[in-house]
Amino acid sequence: MQAWQVHENGEPSEVMRLQDVERPTPGEGQVLLRVRAANINFPDVLMCRGHYQVRPPLPFTPGLEICGATEDGRRVIANPALPYGGFAEYAVADAAALLPAPDSLDDAEAAALHIGYQTGWFGLHRRAHLESGETLLVHAAAGGVGSAAVQLGKAAGATVIGVVGGAEKAAVARELGCDVVIDRRAEDVVTAVKAATGGRGADVIYDPVGGEAYTQSAKTVAFEGRIVVVGFASGTIPSPGLNHALVKNYSILGLHWGLYNTKNPKLVQHCHEQLTELAARGAIKPLVSERVPLSEAAAAVQRVGDGATTGRVAVVPNGAAA
Repeated sequence: MQAWQVHENGEPSEVMRLQDVERPTPGEGQVLLRVRAANINFPDVLMCRGHYQVRPPLPFTPGLEICGATEDGRRVIANPALPYGGFAEYAVADAAALLPAPDSLDDAEAAALHIGYQTGWFGLHRRAHLESGETLLVHAAAGGVGSAAVQLGKAAGATVIGVVGGAEKAAVARELGCDVVIDRRAEDVVTAVKAATGGRGADVIYDPVGGEAYTQSAKTVAFEGRIVVVGFASGTIPSPGLNHALVKNYSILGLHWGLYNTKNPKLVQHCHEQLTELAARGAIKPLVSERVPLSEAAAAVQRVGDGATTGRVAVVPNGAAA
């Protein structure tokens, strides 16, 4: 089969190599899956660079979430078991963790429903307890993680403010349903959020960016607000002033979704049922901006790493239905 492999750490476009390799052999409790579509996540970029919290042995195939087919033809969503990731024609995954792919979504959309939407659901509902009528601020609202949070926030009845970088991404955020869109390149985020909320600020802030975005969050969070920290796409991990959180009476919540797979896997299944129901009634639908063949995966992963994409980019192995 063909698979992209990383033999040394570095930028994805430089270290990912498409090679002919043997199909992986499932271990105990694992299954072999034919990859129908693999979604690109920012952690795939970090793994190539050697900066992710999980560091698979070299060489490895990146690709953290797929829509695949079992040997009996079932469409499933899975997190491949590294080092046999999803940017390949076949991957392996733990049989107990397979989730049924929703009938309402095609393969690329189903592949994109998992990590980003599970992260959004756990962050907004399990951690921040977002309520209908509250104001949700989403950083990087046109990106893969942000776009999921926007849709989930709207489905929950929140007023959603989306922060983006550039006019093209602003247009995408509006199409996603943001009630207010702030282009951080054209306007001051803090001033714009305060204007949009009558000076009150946002009840829940969803931050996959870190760096300057977190600084803006601390300045725009409402009384008894909650800042949900889900990642550091900016490359800068902030050091929050806890005295500021005390004085302004807000909460800083961390979310590492992957922990639920080991700490409380039943909640992951429950979340998937909720997401499937939302997808069935059209309340959420992953924004797949590009579908690229397997041969173009490295360039696509690099674009995600460079912040040059909107929504999700899916890798569709040649010959597989998207």
